[in-house]
Amino acid sequence: MLPAVIAYPQIDPVAISLGPLPIRWYALAYIAGLLLGWAYARRLAGDDRLWGDVARPSVMSLDDLLVYAALGVVVGGRLGYVLFYNPSFYLANPEEIIAVWRGGMAFHGGLAGAALGVWWFARRAQVSALVVADICSAVVPIGLFLGRIANFIKPELWGRESDVSWAMVFPDAGPLPRHPSQLYEAGLEGLALLVVLHVAVRAGGLRRPGLITGLFAIGYGAARIFCEFFREPDPQLGFLFGGATMGMLLSLPLIAIGAGFVIHAQRKARTA
Repeated sequence: MLPAVIAYPQIDPVAISLGPLPIRWYALAYIAGLLLGWAYARRLAGDDRLWGDVARPSVMSLDDLLVYAALGVVVGGRLGYVLFYNPSFYLANPEEIIAVWRGGMAFHGGLAGAALGVWWFARRAQVSALVVADICSAVVPIGLFLGRIANFIKPELWGRESDVSWAMVFPDAGPLPRHPSQLYEAGLEGLALLVVLHVAVRAGGLRRPGLITGLFAIGYGAARIFCEFFREPDPQLGFLFGGATMGMLLSLPLIAIGAGFVIHAQRKARTA
């Protein structure tokens, strides 16, 4: 007998249709994440109280950063999924690589793409790449929150089988209830990390270039690893050695890199 579960809220993955063109929640999440992040980034860049004597990009120049970051996230996220999560399928079906509307984006790939966009923007704006990365890191959890909600609505990336009272039976995931792991990730990688970084920014974190970036990398990596214990691994990969998942393995170096940024920022602050 199945345990009592919360009914999965059936939400049409198509938010609105403009004639023959369907607008999906998945696409709206990306668009809203970029626009809200851009607005928050402009607010951070325009607040003199947060920066001290640290040189930063102008508010107007962040319009260009939005374009670079958007391209980096989409291209990097898609290529990351292709290379890390399902290379054999896309090698056999290369035309499917551009079919992003069918899902299949990897955060770690999107992060790498965004990092290239940040570097290119910083070079053109003649400011420190760490400063630009700090601004981006402070706002990224907005997009992560919306993206995970879109995963829940689609639905995809559901959790492992469970008998917890808030488990749900997801469409196309079998008859057994599962953790709503997309909501766990939305809460930890999105809302909780956004609050932590906001507090760090208000405490003077932007005056130490690289600190917010490091805190983001550590916070996201730790939250992702924790949530992976409740998330069903991608079927084409399954569990890797020792019960680890690809998400866990990709997050470990992210935590190490983040720790390096924090140590660097603290040392620079002491010697300034």
